[in-house]
Amino acid sequence: MDQIGFPLLSVVLWLPALGALLLLVLPRGQDELYRQVSLGFAALTFVVSCTLPLLFNAAPTQTDVDSPPLLQLVDRMDWIPSWGINYIVSLDGVSLWLVLLTTFLSPIVILSTWDSVHKQVRYFQVLLLLLEMAMLGVFLAQDLFLFYIFWEFSLIPMAFLIGIWGSANRVYAATKFFLYTFAGSVLMLLAIIALYVLHGQATGNYTFDFVQLVASLRSGALTLDPGLERLLFGAFFIAFAIKAPLWPFHTWLPDAHVEAPTAGSVILAGVLLKLGTYGMIRFNLTLFPESAQWAAPAIAILAVIGIIYGAVVAYAQTDMKKLVAYSSVSHMGFVVLGIFALNGVGITGAILQMINHGLSTGALFLIVGVLYERRHTRELAEYGGLWKVMPVYAGLTLLIVLSSAGLPGLNGFIGEYAIMQGAFTAPDLGWPFLGFAVIGVILAAAYLLRMFRGTFMGDVTNPANAELSDLNGRELTNLVLLSVPIVVIGLFPTLFFAPMQSSVAAVMRGLVFAVAGQ
Repeated sequence: MDQIGFPLLSVVLWLPALGALLLLVLPRGQDELYRQVSLGFAALTFVVSCTLPLLFNAAPTQTDVDSPPLLQLVDRMDWIPSWGINYIVSLDGVSLWLVLLTTFLSPIVILSTWDSVHKQVRYFQVLLLLLEMAMLGVFLAQDLFLFYIFWEFSLIPMAFLIGIWGSANRVYAATKFFLYTFAGSVLMLLAIIALYVLHGQATGNYTFDFVQLVASLRSGALTLDPGLERLLFGAFFIAFAIKAPLWPFHTWLPDAHVEAPTAGSVILAGVLLKLGTYGMIRFNLTLFPESAQWAAPAIAILAVIGIIYGAVVAYAQTDMKKLVAYSSVSHMGFVVLGIFALNGVGITGAILQMINHGLSTGALFLIVGVLYERRHTRELAEYGGLWKVMPVYAGLTLLIVLSSAGLPGLNGFIGEYAIMQGAFTAPDLGWPFLGFAVIGVILAAAYLLRMFRGTFMGDVTNPANAELSDLNGRELTNLVLLSVPIVVIGLFPTLFFAPMQSSVAAVMRGLVFAVAGQ
């Protein structure tokens, strides 16, 4: 425990698990109590996590290229010391806002289930809290063994949420989601074990400690043959690319989104996909900078294919949930493009765009859920003229649609702009990649405004829509809460960029050091 002498990150990490345990011992048949307890623990976790930006030092001093990443608020405890396994959780500028995104979205997701989930409510809430704990663990763990446990554990609650509370093809979607992501994770596990063994053979210290591994790689105590480094890079990358998901590893995502309950779709798009792109920055770029330089052009090509492919397929959808699902493929392609621009502007833009996508796309899934709860259909052809019937709902939807489309002044614009600037200034990318990214932005505006026009504009032609009720108190609260950071990030992006700078600079120093050593 450093800086404050209190295990703050451990409190944030384990509060949701404590709430899940409490739910399991409560009396049966108390559905309202289960919801209240779940919401209370999720809200408490968010309140505690709000202290993290206040305690975070946005400008730590670190200048040596061979220094390991400078992490803050470290909680460390021996776990299985004979195997070099430790409990280490900490924070830096890459993970800070992702932790806040997770704790912010979780109570919103729980509140959204109040009137929509009535089957096995206790276990639904338990799984949501356990999923929050697992996602936080991925962002905070600095021991590769601990990281892998949280990474794999996150699959289980989401698979059950889809498989039990999803739509007609829920079992197929849950199985596909689990098998795809688990297959990639096995490759990553083999790479983690290989690093553990190689480090032990080279230094005599068998450890999964991420900071020690980076320090050994940068100091030369552990050297990797270029071919072996590329294999290890690829094993990590495939696991992260499946989770992101990057084209062509994306095929599990539309089924998972369409079949998942609304809460599952929000947390899947809002946070779970970010585990993959976070891993690319944390592990691919930091542990294997030479291989990252070597693979960057090819990965950038996959990213721009995903940007265009996701946008074109989204435009063709008649089901609103499928449209938003394919939009995630396109938007996450932007994030991967920014990461593998391999410069400070691109990486900071990618981190911010992870947050932006989580807010905007999570809100879009809630918006689709509002209509589905009232009409039990997501087909665009079933709607029209809803602005006249549900004006508050329509106004908030327009704000969020414009955010997702990248309107200047809202959060989506600044992230996409930084990513495109990073791609343009990257020596190995430049104009062609910028051009495809711009086309992706134009297509995003096209499919999102098409969806809005078909749903809200014109006259009410379907009698079933004439008496639809506007947002209730919980729905309004959720969409307003999501709208606040959408506007704040758009107007004051420097507040969010500032804490990232030192951590991104540390990643860049590693990349520069790798180039200098070639």
